[in-house]
Amino acid sequence: MPLIEVIQTRHISATVRLDEATATLVDQYAAFIHASADDVIDKALTYVFAKDRDFQAFLRTPEASRVSSVLRVRRAGGNDAAEPPATKPNGAAEPAGIQRGSRA
Repeated sequence: MPLIEVIQTRHISATVRLDEATATLVDQYAAFIHASADDVIDKALTYVFAKDRDFQAFLRTPEASRVSSVLRVRRAGGNDAAEPPATKPNGAAEPAGIQRGSRA
C-alpha cells in the first residue's frame, strides 16, 4: 500500500469577469498563502458551495440537473471560437472577459 495518494483532477480553463477590486484581493490573497490565483478562486468557490446549506439542498433537486452551462470554457487546442458566448437572461451576448496578466 502506498504511503501517499495522488488524486488526479481534471482542470479546465474558463473566462470569468471579476470586479477590479476583487481581482486585486485575489492576487493579494494568493501572495499571502503562497498559491496561484487559480487555486484561490477554486478553493474559495469550493468552500462557499460546501458551506451554503440552501445550495446543497438545491443540488439534491431535479432542477439542479437541468441547469444549462453559461460558464465560458476554453476547450483544449485553443479553439475559443467554437465555444458560444455566454448569454444574459435577456438573450444578449456577454462581452469577452478582461484578462489581467497570466492566470491560466
